[in-house]
Amino acid sequence: MKKIYFDYAATTPTDPEVLAAMEPYFFDKFGNASSLHAYGQEAKKAIEDSREALSGFIGASPEEIVFTSGGTESDNFALLGSAYALEKKGNHIITSAIEHHAITEPAKFLEKKGFKVTYLKVDKAGLVSPQDLKEAITEKTILVSIMQANNEIGTLQPIAELGKIAKEKGIYFHTDAVQTIGHIPVNVDELNVDLLSLSAHKFYGPKGVGALYIRKGRRLETFMRGGDQERGRRGSTYNTTGIVGLGKAIQLCQKNMADEIKLQSVLRDKLIREIPARIPEVKLNGHPVKRLPNNVNFSIKYIEGESILLNLDLLGIACSTGSACTSSSLEPSHVLLATGLDHATAHGSVRITLGRWTKESDIDYFLEKFPQIVQKLRAMSPLYEKS
Repeated sequence: MKKIYFDYAATTPTDPEVLAAMEPYFFDKFGNASSLHAYGQEAKKAIEDSREALSGFIGASPEEIVFTSGGTESDNFALLGSAYALEKKGNHIITSAIEHHAITEPAKFLEKKGFKVTYLKVDKAGLVSPQDLKEAITEKTILVSIMQANNEIGTLQPIAELGKIAKEKGIYFHTDAVQTIGHIPVNVDELNVDLLSLSAHKFYGPKGVGALYIRKGRRLETFMRGGDQERGRRGSTYNTTGIVGLGKAIQLCQKNMADEIKLQSVLRDKLIREIPARIPEVKLNGHPVKRLPNNVNFSIKYIEGESILLNLDLLGIACSTGSACTSSSLEPSHVLLATGLDHATAHGSVRITLGRWTKESDIDYFLEKFPQIVQKLRAMSPLYEKS
């Protein structure tokens, strides 16, 4: 059976070159990077090489990079670390209504601890308004956290403009860049960010490793207490193999990204153009232009997304209905509801995300099979019969 992977936003395959770079550090170069002997210093050098590769990719200094276990830890570190470091200054945090749960859950936790959180609304395309941010800022605001690109609908936020507003007020600005690093150019100075989260498994690196960029001079309360690794900002034995993999993955993205953007944008636009032409009553979710080059999200009216996914899976096609972190939930996407969709339409969403090994023949196969599945499911839907 033909097998096609259209869920790169959930996770990416680890590039073979990344695996090759990691392999020696499992056995031959296995030293603890905190050790003073040759084994340890060999591992330490590999970590610092990766730190330099990543910092160069985002326009930062190596000492501004803290390695973590992934995007969720980085997001938690940014929110909790900022909140507790700055609580004497204020207790107000601003974020958006469409953030990943790695942001909304620590935000809810902070609310229970006495912090106040404002969740900015978005428009129908999923965009945050800079004017809304200006109006939400108070004398007590200490942190703004807005994701660079939404993981479900692919909308790219005006981060540079939002960051400038926060910068002018002396407020920390964090962006969750988990979906953008390795897929579009990212420069921390151009974006006006103080904190930035990323995760290696979203750009062809291994799972279980990520990083938080912390601009020099910004204070964060230590999140992981233990040893003095990462300049005392995150205790824990270094995940040397993972960090080496992250470094190699970012080097490959530096090399391949421009070509991948061009190819994936063409394939994305073909889906955006052809799906409504072949299937009636569908709605594109997210901004039609200001979106990731590899993201397509449609709501298919009168049927549920889960049914579509199961039928696609039977044909060897892997897609999703939204975030992989909440795919087991029966609730409709909070992101789609925030853009104004009703529950029934939000339940019928399908997310198609492309990647390094996506071919045009994969798109053609999907466009052949997808309308057939929709037609079959709609024929069984009482909602479609009443329309």
